[in-house]
Amino acid sequence: MHVAPMQRPDSAEVPASRLGLRPVERIGDTPLLRLERVVSDLPKVRLLGKAEWANPGGSVKDRAAANIVAEARQDGSFAPGQILLDATSGNTGIAYAMLGAALRFPVTLCAPANVSAERKRILAAYGARVIYTAGTDGMDGAIHRARELSVESSRYFYADQYSNGANWRAHYHGTANEIWLQTLGQLTHFVAMLGTSGTFVGTARRLKELNPTIRCVSLQPDSPFHGIEGAKHMASALVPSIYDASLADDDRAVKTEEAYAMVKRLAREEGLLVGVSAAAAVAGCLALARELEGAPAVIVTVLPDAADKYLSERFWERG
Repeated sequence: MHVAPMQRPDSAEVPASRLGLRPVERIGDTPLLRLERVVSDLPKVRLLGKAEWANPGGSVKDRAAANIVAEARQDGSFAPGQILLDATSGNTGIAYAMLGAALRFPVTLCAPANVSAERKRILAAYGARVIYTAGTDGMDGAIHRARELSVESSRYFYADQYSNGANWRAHYHGTANEIWLQTLGQLTHFVAMLGTSGTFVGTARRLKELNPTIRCVSLQPDSPFHGIEGAKHMASALVPSIYDASLADDDRAVKTEEAYAMVKRLAREEGLLVGVSAAAAVAGCLALARELEGAPAVIVTVLPDAADKYLSERFWERG
């Protein structure tokens, strides 16, 4: 069979803007993965997780950061020449830094000094300026410092992910609708960890509009002193103003030890290297599934990032 030789296309016929995607255009439309072995003893439960590490900055925070920048550019609150400023435990900062490099704006971040070494290196690689605050003060210390800087100078656009409605709207318009389409509207439960709370608030708000019978469950660490990076123990922390507790049909606690154990279990049983908050979310889903007493369920959760930012943590060496 004769095959005609391929002809090289005339590049003049194809606009440069049509050749490939810009990195920021890869945000969203992440895969929904089926977790099977961790629920193998629960045959009527399907457990699905959004693989948010597929975003260009490697986490779910790309969604919120991109929408915060887009809305602020549109309404003029983030003017050309200003420096984007925010507090972060790592992932949102990485998203801002990635966007700053791609869209050509400067970024200054305030972060606890005890964030993982990998996150520090990634932020440095993107060229962001980082002000590290005392690790013992946690995210609250970083937030206080960012607020001080925002008052001191008009050079900054203070993105304030904890109070910015563009955070939850990214998930209302994006994450929730993706989950609805990917499950063909069959999900029965949505489960997510609380940090800024944007992922849970935006996704739950939209899913409840699409089907009020979907049960939305929020998760948070069981103690103020925990090792689930990026998660907030609401009773002891500065509560984000975007947080709407009324959206949760149930709010549950997850122990750090459960999250660490699930990180290793997912790696060894599912072949998935996920971050600590993702593992905490799966642990919370599994506890919920066991309480359903054999009832059929389609449980969807968000896996905020992969394990590459946590490989230096000591819990890998235990057990």
